[in-house]
Amino acid sequence: MTSGDRMPGAAPRRSAPVARIDHRILRANVEALLLMTGGEYAIADLRHDAWGHGVREIARTLVEAGVDGFVVDRSVRDGLSDELPGVAVEASGDSTLDSSALFGLPGTAGTPVMRLAGSVLLVKALRAGEGVSYGFSHRARADTRIALVTGGYAQGIVRSLGDHARVRIGARRHGIVGRVAMDACVVDIGDAEVVRGDEAVFFGAHVDDPDLAVWTEHTGMTAPELVTAVGARAQREHVS
Repeated sequence: MTSGDRMPGAAPRRSAPVARIDHRILRANVEALLLMTGGEYAIADLRHDAWGHGVREIARTLVEAGVDGFVVDRSVRDGLSDELPGVAVEASGDSTLDSSALFGLPGTAGTPVMRLAGSVLLVKALRAGEGVSYGFSHRARADTRIALVTGGYAQGIVRSLGDHARVRIGARRHGIVGRVAMDACVVDIGDAEVVRGDEAVFFGAHVDDPDLAVWTEHTGMTAPELVTAVGARAQREHVS
């Protein structure tokens, strides 16, 4: 595991959101892809730390699911070959599996493997005309309530998502307002019942979770670039 990963049951760092990597979903995605290939030799592209999902953890699950080989970064090739004897691990070549579908990125039939969630730090009232964020870049048009949520550009939540992206708290989605800060962002919650400690989901596999496609639309980045950045910067948690 990398320094950013933790095992289930370990206490999370409260200052950072968690990128949860669900290996149950990963298995379902790869099984669907293997059915489409008709049993031919299967190679997965796990470069860039498996697109931010954690190359060693992902590779072990894919081997168990029937994947035959991997294309990985040169820096991890030898170590991964030692950990997975008999499996083809190369630093160059082409994959036969659709990596976007493998990780469930927008535009594919796969289910998202990564789920990013922070937590509510505080809730306060915001009166009409009052501002939030750097330079008060957002001012309330009417009386409302806001929540400060863990997760900012230091964890891969791109600054330009302010005033565009949403998070899910409970059963409702709420818009991020103002500029995304380094480790937090502000969410307009209106009259919703939100309290300190509530989970705030930035994207994930639940039907009500915000879609990563909104991030690609407003950042100019691709979905692979976004999940790679989040996986590299946020605290990762692997669940099986």
